[in-house]
Amino acid sequence: MNHRGVEFTVAKTAIPGIWQWQFRIGDATKTGKTETKIDLLAIRRVQLRIDRELKAIGRKTA
Repeated sequence: MNHRGVEFTVAKTAIPGIWQWQFRIGDATKTGKTETKIDLLAIRRVQLRIDRELKAIGRKTA
């Protein structure tokens, strides 16, 4: 999937309700897990995380 030009993945784990995610901005790869039963909510949480990371990068360069 893609959000604001950043490719990311969200996948179910063996544990019900736990989703594993990953994205890369530049050379930095971020990974983590989120807990929800709804797949769209897991995706949205990763998108919000990407937004936070992009905003932090924008502050560093400004």
